[in-house]
Amino acid sequence: MGDGPAPHPLARATTGWVVVSQAFPFVLVIIPLFLVLKNLRLIDSLAGLVLVYVVWSLPFALWMLVGYVRAVPPELEEAAAVDGAGRLRTLVSVTAPLLAPGIVATALFAFVTAWNEFFFALVLLKTPEKQTLPVVLTHFIGAEGVADLGPLAAAAFLATLPSLIVFALIQRRITGGMLTGAVKS
Repeated sequence: MGDGPAPHPLARATTGWVVVSQAFPFVLVIIPLFLVLKNLRLIDSLAGLVLVYVVWSLPFALWMLVGYVRAVPPELEEAAAVDGAGRLRTLVSVTAPLLAPGIVATALFAFVTAWNEFFFALVLLKTPEKQTLPVVLTHFIGAEGVADLGPLAAAAFLATLPSLIVFALIQRRITGGMLTGAVKS
């Protein structure tokens, strides 16, 4: 028994794209990115920063989702078709609920990555009201690099609360083994 068919060349290229895109340091990307956003008049705008976060997170997020999609047994979709379900009904009633934990985990990854990102926000946002929390936390470091630890710790704790709240609200959706027993061997 093998591991299945060899991956399609497009799948190998896509995986290579994901690995390469995640391997580039921010410092190599920031100057061309800054110039592109400047031409689009998106410097010092939250829309520009959101665009950067989406483009930066998308390759890895899609790569994460591929594993969840491949884990859905085709037999379940075939069984739904035998029972008379059309493609849309199969997608909504069978496939989507099975993919929900993967979608939630991927969304959490993208959220936490964007929430904690520092460098892009530091370079692309200049207006103090638009700065992200990681950038604002640097304001607690005073002259000669001395940190005001009390306020810094309090601000860092407050900065983690949104992530904790999001995790608490959707943690029930992240469950393993949803497919266990779904298909008889």
